[in-house]
Amino acid sequence: MKAVYFLAILLVPAFVACSNDSDYPKAEDAFDAGRQFIDGCLKGDFKRAAFYMVNDDENNRDLLQLKNTYKQKSQEQLQNYYSASIQVNEDATVSDTVHVINYMNSYDKIARKVKVVLRNNAWQVDFKYTLNGNL
Repeated sequence: MKAVYFLAILLVPAFVACSNDSDYPKAEDAFDAGRQFIDGCLKGDFKRAAFYMVNDDENNRDLLQLKNTYKQKSQEQLQNYYSASIQVNEDATVSDTVHVINYMNSYDKIARKVKVVLRNNAWQVDFKYTLNGNL
């Protein structure tokens, strides 16, 4: 019995580590990718946010910085962000492969924009453009 318990303790982290990005469905369109990314950030699910984001060094660094800032918030603030809804002000089509979503959340009501691009047949947020203002 102890051997089974010990084996289970060793295998559970291995299964979790081996779970790949298939935990999340591919975004159906630009709006879906933006919504999934934003909701992941609001709820503190940065693994989900990363799945819907262009995977490059600058984006990963920016998302890590956002995650660290998020962790420093009070428990009340975290709960408020977690419970917040996304309010879309505009979903602008820039081209066939680029959308800019202007949104805010119901908690802090700060207007933000997120750029969503079509790369390798997948819609993903290009977060670095959101932060540097060069949409």
